[in-house]
Amino acid sequence: MDSHTSSLPPTPMTTTPGALALRLLLSMSAAALLASCGKEETKAAAPPALPVATVKVATQKVPVSLESVGQAEGSREVEIRARVSGILEKRVYEEGSPVTAGTTMFQIDPVPFQLAVQDAKATLSQEHARAELADSDARRLEPLAKEKAISQRDYDTAVATAKTSNAAIASAEAKLKEAELNLSYSTITAPISGITGRAERSEGSLVTAGTDSALLTRLTQVNPIWVRFSLAEQDFNRVRGAEKSARVQIIGNDNAVLADNGKLNFLASTVDPRLGTVQLRAEFPNPSLRWLPGAFARVRILAGEQNAILVPQAAILQNDQSRIVMVVGPDGKAQSRPVTIANWVGSDAIITTGLNDGDRVITDNLVKVRVGTPVQPKS
Repeated sequence: MDSHTSSLPPTPMTTTPGALALRLLLSMSAAALLASCGKEETKAAAPPALPVATVKVATQKVPVSLESVGQAEGSREVEIRARVSGILEKRVYEEGSPVTAGTTMFQIDPVPFQLAVQDAKATLSQEHARAELADSDARRLEPLAKEKAISQRDYDTAVATAKTSNAAIASAEAKLKEAELNLSYSTITAPISGITGRAERSEGSLVTAGTDSALLTRLTQVNPIWVRFSLAEQDFNRVRGAEKSARVQIIGNDNAVLADNGKLNFLASTVDPRLGTVQLRAEFPNPSLRWLPGAFARVRILAGEQNAILVPQAAILQNDQSRIVMVVGPDGKAQSRPVTIANWVGSDAIITTGLNDGDRVITDNLVKVRVGTPVQPKS
């Protein structure tokens, strides 16, 4: 019996309409469940909005600001030269130290000049004596000439001798003044107040007036200090007309304002044809001698006003084509905006194109922010 049963072929399963409907319902439920799970996973994978600090910008009046690099120079620079020849006896000043006008700096051996003064005085005394004698002779001969007791020629000669003696007095007086002037030149004083330079001649040297050996040192006035710089022609045109009211600043490497009291005191009347620039010069008070001639300095010229938008420097990015800022778009995602920067005012950039009033510019987390990144402005 068993062997007979095992040899029979398997009976096929009968499929009813109810079973088919049940199987279809189960398949649809499973598909719906899988789709719901996929949506939950997608929703969970969406990144959260990145918190960022923002600043709401608006057009405002800002100064016309231009920057350049200049070099300081003394407002007055003079060469101290010997005006008489002689042996340099001593140097009185300390090299590199400040001196005031009239301070003695060098002394040339005065003895030869003192002797010349004494000789000139003696000569003047002699001429006075001769003039007195000649005047006396002329007065004595005058009545004799009238009485025809002497010839008119003798009287005329006496008068001419008196006039010549008086002229000799004037000449002797001039030579005395010259000798006294040369004596005064033997003491060399500072013509202006300023900073002294290195001594070019040592004590004991023979200096000869009118030659290279006459140069003793240089003296530079550094209060006020001048800073010479140049602007491109188009930038210079923005300053023209406002130079009298323009304010000039000296800016440090960290953009801090080191001096805010400069005034333009020179604008060139020509454009350098090679560089297309115009030379300018600003004057700054320098009582503490903070800036010395030859030092380089960043200068900023503030002249007039313009309509622009200010954006913190930290918000400015640079790509291959231009400078950009990131803003919060209407959809709450980050957008990039190329901008044009006219210049800087303190820690802010002056934006002339690229932004509109009311834009919210992102100022932090810029390393993480990308175009399309959801962002959440901090309160």
